[in-house]
Amino acid sequence: MTVVHKSAQVGFSTQANTYTQGRPDYPSDISSWLRSALDISPGSTVIDLGAGTGKLTRLLTPMDIDLIAVEPIEAMRLEFAKQLPDVEILGGTAESIPLDDGVAQALICAQAFHWFANETALAEIHRVLKPNGRLGLIWNVRDESVGWVAEITKIITPYEGDTPRFHTGDWRLPFNGRYFSPPELTCFKYTHTGSPESVIMDRFLSVSFIAALPSAEKAAVAEQLQTLIETHPALRGRKTIEFPYQTQAYSCRRLD
Repeated sequence: MTVVHKSAQVGFSTQANTYTQGRPDYPSDISSWLRSALDISPGSTVIDLGAGTGKLTRLLTPMDIDLIAVEPIEAMRLEFAKQLPDVEILGGTAESIPLDDGVAQALICAQAFHWFANETALAEIHRVLKPNGRLGLIWNVRDESVGWVAEITKIITPYEGDTPRFHTGDWRLPFNGRYFSPPELTCFKYTHTGSPESVIMDRFLSVSFIAALPSAEKAAVAEQLQTLIETHPALRGRKTIEFPYQTQAYSCRRLD
């Protein structure tokens, strides 16, 4: 049986609504990338794996495709269903996708692949894709060249423990040439604009390993973030904040 990492199970179960409010969306250009890099055309079957609350799914719904979302955590599925009631969402993990062999042209993981970056998951993704199908991996990456963004990283990093993270690069390890071609990168700039409460507090209190903390430690993190908002020259007194990201999109081709 596949076990979901505790940080994901606890954190995302308790903060599904905050996740919806605080997580950034994706640049509009990503829709063109999805069509071209993943060879998605009208009528294609596409799987959104680790769909969460449907942040990326919203960009897929206008594409005239057969869309299936898969998400292991019930609280996230419930929030997804509230946001996107017309999209099918199934309970399942990357290591056990509840679909038949060769059903999809493309499978997409947004903000998710680092949670299940192992050869078993890649083999299962390979199984549900058609010959020459495509795997797309997408992450919104904080622009830490901006001083106050780097300060946020300093606040949260001490709590990450053994939680799988994109920034370690370990997600690349299963790509050994057996199931998929090497990931090819395309980058997009993206800015998440909103109130400090939304783009900083909700965003970082919904980070899995922060959301899973005991209440006292979580409150300490919230206090540090609030102090940063109130004291940093670039944030102090601002009703609206522009949070800078780089959206990194990787495409891989299924190998026969």
